[in-house]
Amino acid sequence: MTNNGSDMADTGGAAARPPQDDPVLTFLLSRRSRPARTLTGPPPDRESLRLLLRAAARVPDHGKLEPWRFIVLERPALQRLAGLAETRGAALELEPETIAKGVAQYADAKLVVAVICAPKASESIPPIEQVLSAGAACLSLLNAAQAAGWGANWLTGWAAQDRPFAEDGLGLAPEEFVAGMIHIGTPTRTPPERPRPDIDTITTWVEA
Repeated sequence: MTNNGSDMADTGGAAARPPQDDPVLTFLLSRRSRPARTLTGPPPDRESLRLLLRAAARVPDHGKLEPWRFIVLERPALQRLAGLAETRGAALELEPETIAKGVAQYADAKLVVAVICAPKASESIPPIEQVLSAGAACLSLLNAAQAAGWGANWLTGWAAQDRPFAEDGLGLAPEEFVAGMIHIGTPTRTPPERPRPDIDTITTWVEA
């Protein structure tokens, strides 16, 4: 009997195993973020970055709401934000070391993509699903950058969570917030592997 495109192989009715994309699976099983401090120039140009952003936008998005947007921060913008972080840190009376860390996150960066969670009013899609979709966009951008050969790191930091910084520095609306600051640049070294979760410890199999 002819298969005619059926998902059942000619193995006595057993389902055929779907084809495995080994290079992609190998990448996912070995991916490792590059610390932002180890990234240098040049960063991706706009054409290269647009490709990465297209990949980042291909995430689960129930209702096609697009509850996220991207702000590409180039060097002049990063220097401006470094100054704002210093001002806001002083206004918040943070410890000097904390302020310095927040300033360096922008002053030392070559290129950062701010992934903004921009939730939409919806009767059917709860806010949490929109937040999770924005988080998925962060990871998708991180993976796309590294798959393309760049180094990348997903950060936030105290400044990104400060409302005056977010609204004055990034132009965010009141309902928006920073889901992630994705630092992208040329990697200078590969960090050592770190301990990973024990899958058996964090997995529950439910059979009935």
